[in-house]
This record gives sequence, structure tokens and C-alpha cells, in this order.
Amino acid sequence: MNTSISGKQKTLSIQLGKLRRLAQPFFLPLDQVSGWQFIWLLICLLFCVGGLVLISITGLIEILEKFQPILTEKYLGGVVKTIATIWTSSWGWLFSILFIIGSCSFFAFRQQLRNRKWIHWLLLGIIVLMLLAVNGINAGIGFIARDLTNALVQKEQSGFYRILGIYACCFIVALPIRVSQIFFTYKLGLIWREWLSNSLISDYLNNKAYYILNPNDEQVTDVDNPDQRITDDTRAFTGQSLQFTLGIFDALLTFSLNILILWSISTTLTFSLFGYAAFATTILIIAGKNLVRIDFDQLRYEADFRYGLVHIRDNAESIAFYSGEDPEKNETKRRLDSVVQNFNLLIIWRVIIDVMRRSINYAGNFFPYLIMAIPYFAGEIDYGRFIQASFAFGMVEGSLFFVVNQIEELAKFTAGISRLEGFQSKVEQVNHRKEKNQIIATSSKEHILIKNADLYPPGSNEVIINNLNLSINQQDKLLVVGPSGCGKTSLLRMISGLWKPHTGTIEKPNTGDLLFIPQKPYMILGSLREQLCYPTEENKFSDEQLRSVLHEVKLESLIERYPDLDIKQDWPRILSLGEQQRLAFGRLLLNAPTFAVLDEATSALDVKTEKHLYELLRNRDLAVISVGHRPTLIEFHSSVLELVGDGNWRLLPTTSYHFEQS
Repeated sequence: MNTSISGKQKTLSIQLGKLRRLAQPFFLPLDQVSGWQFIWLLICLLFCVGGLVLISITGLIEILEKFQPILTEKYLGGVVKTIATIWTSSWGWLFSILFIIGSCSFFAFRQQLRNRKWIHWLLLGIIVLMLLAVNGINAGIGFIARDLTNALVQKEQSGFYRILGIYACCFIVALPIRVSQIFFTYKLGLIWREWLSNSLISDYLNNKAYYILNPNDEQVTDVDNPDQRITDDTRAFTGQSLQFTLGIFDALLTFSLNILILWSISTTLTFSLFGYAAFATTILIIAGKNLVRIDFDQLRYEADFRYGLVHIRDNAESIAFYSGEDPEKNETKRRLDSVVQNFNLLIIWRVIIDVMRRSINYAGNFFPYLIMAIPYFAGEIDYGRFIQASFAFGMVEGSLFFVVNQIEELAKFTAGISRLEGFQSKVEQVNHRKEKNQIIATSSKEHILIKNADLYPPGSNEVIINNLNLSINQQDKLLVVGPSGCGKTSLLRMISGLWKPHTGTIEKPNTGDLLFIPQKPYMILGSLREQLCYPTEENKFSDEQLRSVLHEVKLESLIERYPDLDIKQDWPRILSLGEQQRLAFGRLLLNAPTFAVLDEATSALDVKTEKHLYELLRNRDLAVISVGHRPTLIEFHSSVLELVGDGNWRLLPTTSYHFEQS
């Protein structure tokens, strides 16, 4: 039993830790403020807002009593009496001390509230202020309902309409406050989502984390669908975090403002409510545990299904050439079946939880009647007080059952936290990892130097290249050859820094001085101008330079088809592979790196065009590392690195190498 409790506490602690890692940095630096300090500041926010409201109401009452004493006596007698009671009793001292403590706490953390974080607290404080105002109006409505009911019972027509007017004024005042609270809540949620999404995107694209956390290798990385985690999961997390945080604030305020009213009417009813709420909440929380796991699976299955459809769209032409509609249809249906099967399970548990929750809520409606009927029939309370007790009971019950009423949303929220925090943790692990054999990236632009390097695939012990020693200086031209699967592309990955050597070191120039062109060039989502300039900023080159480069790589037809360089198209679909390879050479010429790494970058071109492009590289006087199979490439290179496929290799001058040997 103790072991079970300890396990549950550990699970809860882990989940709260995940929530803190995601939520706190938006409000306070994670490395400078503890979780308890963060919670304390949230409580202090209530102290500050409550104190400001009390001071404001007191000042307003003083002004009205001075200039409109009849108004306060006739319509605000209860408020005046309550304010007077607070300041003439120990409550006034307590509220003042709490306000001072809250203000001093925020002042003590002023350094941590820099970088515009104070704006986030200000928006949250405004929202809490509006919640307090609405709850204050709701508490007052309880008294109005009591007087309104008594006026009806006693048939006091004039008093009835006067109280009814006050009742209407409460709704008129409450409506803009509630609307403003909704607006500021959405606004704060949007700011939070933008901040969190930018943070995740920056980390995801830093240190090539997007490459290491390959979404197609989910079993290794344990990160599925990063796109969904950055988009949908971030949106859901920020929205639901605010919803639950403000819901808790709202429940606390509702409880605080109504529990004294309920206690003053009936202590028996109050204790009965506490016992009933504790029993019902425990049962529903235990029953709702399965929803967390099921909701987690549902998010994953939905993302897998959507990714499958995006995959079909991105590879539409290839699928059409293969007439592969049936396999794609079968795979898509399989993913849809997973969505439907898990959702069927989700429906069952949602119905079970909903039935239990509604039964508990319905049962709660009987408590005021069962308990308050006795003093009412005994003549100890009037009917108006009976109605006020029912109203206060309902308000306090709603605050105590906040978790119960949100059990389904809480399950989704918990599942979302696990997915989003898991993604964040994986990205941070990549960005902070320290391996023994890091590549030594120097500022030198003179050479690529590989010393005693053994290359293995990530996560494998099968050697690709054994004890490689290679030096490539400026103006050197190296051709890498060998049978398919011998590790030619793997070597280029090591040179480019994507893979680390198992042993040995590599010296290479800065990233901007080394440009890699794969067999299938990458086409970005952008204009023709952006395609050519990538990865350099587009404003670095003039239109004349861009058009001149297109002429050089024999893409004059693109200029004729798209004279406006800012036009955006689906370039991977519109351009043939040969056109894409020529465009990639245009990028190479514009970026003018010191070293160019080409992985069969002319495989889709005819020999004449290939020769023309390599002549352009020769004229630009830069170092070239090429992977290729055509004998025609020999004349553009000074040496050949032949990979055998079992880890062995040999380096020869081009004059001593014949393609027939491979």
C-alpha cells in the first residue's frame, strides 16, 4: 500500500516537474527561480490584486458617501457595511499585510522580471482582477436573490422592482468585465504560444537537432511528429494551462467569497459539502487515470494519420508514376483504423466518466433541500435565506468540484504535457550533448584535414571507413568513387559535420565556407529568388546577378517562364530533377564557398551540361569534393578516393585511376 502511494506521489511529482519546465520560463527564468518560488509569486499575485480591489472599493465608497450619500444608503448599504467591518476588524490588518507581502515579493524578484516578463504578469494580474470583480458580483447576487425572494413572498412590490433594478445593473456591469477577461485571456495565450513556439523552433533548428531527431526513426529518437508537437501541442498547452490556472484562481475566489456566507447560514450544510466533495473527487480522479494514457495515444495516432496524408501530397508524382494508389490507400486506412479504434476506447471511458460526474452533480442538488428543509419548516430561517443557502452551496460546490468537472480536459492536458515536454527534453539533450570525439571546427579556410578517422553509422558497430587520412586544400579537386553502398555519402556526411567519426579528428572550415549539394537538391517553400539565394539572405544579390547566374547554369527558360523572381510556386513539382540540379549549381555560384561538396549532383544531367557546370566550378577556382560514377568526371578532378566497401580505401592521382577498376 505504501509502495503504491509512493509510486503515485513520484508520478505526480514528475508530471508537475514537466509542467514547470514548460510553463515557468514564460514568467520567470527556470535557472534562477525554483518551482516553489514560482507558485509563491502566483499566490502573491492574488494578494496584490485583492489588496488593490479592496483599496479601490474603499476609496470609491468614501467618494460616494461624500457626494452621493443617499445612493450608498439606498443601494449599497450591504457593501458599505462589509467594507466597514473589514477595516474595523482584524481582517483589515490581514488583507493589508498580505498586500504588502505580495508587493514586496514581486519587488524582490524584479531582476527576474526583466526582458518583458513583467508584461506577462501584468496581463495575468488584469485577468485575475476581472475574475475577482465577477466573483464579487456573483457573491452580491446571492444577497440580491435572498432579498428578491423575500420581497416576492411578502408581496412588497416597490421593494421588488428596486431590487430587480439592482439585479439588472449587476448583469450590465458584469458583461463587459467578463468579455474583457475572455479577450485578455486569449491575448495572453497567444503571446505565450508565440513565445513557446519560437523557443522550440530555435532549439529544434539549433545544432542540427532536427536532423538527429529524425521523425522517420521514431523508435530510436522516441519523438514522433515534431510538427504536431510544435503546432497543435503548443497551442493546446498554452490555452489549457491558462484555462486551468485561471479556473483554479476562479475556484479559490468563488470559494473564499461564498464559504463564509454558507458557513453563516448552516455549518451542517458546509461540512456535508466538504465530505461529499472529497468522496466524489477521489472516485472520479481514480476512474479518470485511464483517460491520460488513451488521450496520449489519440494525439499520436491523429498525428500519424495526418503525416501519412501529407506524405502522399509531397510524393504525388512518384506515386502516380508507380500507380501506387492501392498500397498508399492501405497504409492510410491502417493509420485511420488506429485513430478510430483508440477513439472508440476513448468514447467508452468518456461516457463512464461523464455518467459518474453527472450523477455526482445531480446528487449534489438534493443536499440543500435535505439539510435546509429542517430549519425552514421549524421557522428558524425565511425562504429568502433558504434560496441564498442554495445559491452559496452551488457556488462553493462548483469551486470544490473544479477538478471533477474538468477531468476530461485535464486528461488531454496531462497527455499534451508529456508529449510537449518530451519533445523539449529531447531537443535540449541534443543541444547540450558532449561527446568525446567532437569534430574540431577551425576558422581556417585553407583545408579539410581528416586524421586517423574511423567512421561508423550512428548506433552501429559496423565500420564504413577505417583509419582514413585525407587532406584537401584550396583548389584541390577530389573525386570519391566506389560501388553502391560502400559509404560515399557517409563520408560526405562526416565531412559536412552531420556524422561524427568514431575515432580520430577532422579539421574543416567554417560552415559558410563549405556548401553541400545532394543528388536531389532541397527546394524551400519560397520564391525563385529565395531558391537561388538559399541559404544566404536574398537581399545580398541584385536581380541582374540572379538572372546572370540562371543564364550561366542554362536555365534561361526559367527567366522566360517566371520573369518576376518573387513568384512562389511548388518548385519540387514544377521543376524536373535536372532543372533542380542546375538551380543548385546556381546557388553554389552565388554563395561562392571555399569548398563545394557534391553528392552525384549532376546525375540527372546530360554529359554536355555536366561538363559545362564543372567548367564553371573550375573557373571559380574553388576546392571540390565530388561523388560520381561517370568517367567524364575524371578530367575535372586531380585525385580519386576509392572506397572498397569493407572499410578499406585508397587515394590515387586521376592519371593512375581507370573506372574499369571499380
